[in-house]
Amino acid sequence: MDPDQAAQVFKEFVTIIKALRTPHTGCPWDLEQDHHTLRPYLLEEAYEVLDAIERVDERALREELGDLLLQVVLHAQVADDRGGFSIIEVLRDIADKMVRRHPHVFGSVQVADADEVRRNWEAIKATEKQGPPASPLAGVPEALPALMRAQRLGEKAARVGVDWTSLADVFAKVREEMAELEQALRAHGEQATAPAGDEHQHLEHELGDLLFTLCQLARWLDLSAEEALRACTRRFLARFQRLEQQSEQPLAQRSRTEIEAGWQKARHLTPE
Repeated sequence: MDPDQAAQVFKEFVTIIKALRTPHTGCPWDLEQDHHTLRPYLLEEAYEVLDAIERVDERALREELGDLLLQVVLHAQVADDRGGFSIIEVLRDIADKMVRRHPHVFGSVQVADADEVRRNWEAIKATEKQGPPASPLAGVPEALPALMRAQRLGEKAARVGVDWTSLADVFAKVREEMAELEQALRAHGEQATAPAGDEHQHLEHELGDLLFTLCQLARWLDLSAEEALRACTRRFLARFQRLEQQSEQPLAQRSRTEIEAGWQKARHLTPE
């Protein structure tokens, strides 16, 4: 990558976004936007980047990264228009942060491996905070997908010693949470109606405990709970679609036995 060429193209792009936000001559839609109204687009573009990565689609990734960059520059322009900050300050802040948090690259610090890099990063980050020391769990956005947030909270808690001591302990906790959920379900009995009120909250509580623990199991296995579920969901969709294709009747008209046989066939024919 040629930094000078990148700087020139980026400058042109920023000029385009500024023109879109210029009163009287800009785009009416862009002029109506603020940080709040742009939130859904930022999330959508971020997920489309992830989708392109998962599909190993280079052309789509290039396009989606551009769409995501558009959101970043547009948010900066909105802030600039109200006298808050500009894209220059955004770039300077992140550039300074990268240099400051990589003393092993831009300074004389020596590191042995990536784990030491992460520890240094967290130590440097802690010194940057003003005021009373922040909680070890601070900085994990509530807006993250639930599985991802649960795993990130577990990671941060583990760094200060709040964790199990072995993988066997994690599995034991998974079994414990599963047993508690089963016990809550047995308490509900064989009622035809769905649980309501306090009973519903109890079941939700026990299911949440199980899901949270499974996220920590993923962490111990050095896996992403979020990515594991996304991959599983893709497999389920592919198998369901194959089941529909191979069925001569609508699935709602097939017996449970027929659907199970068709599902097993679809499962064997669908790549893992």
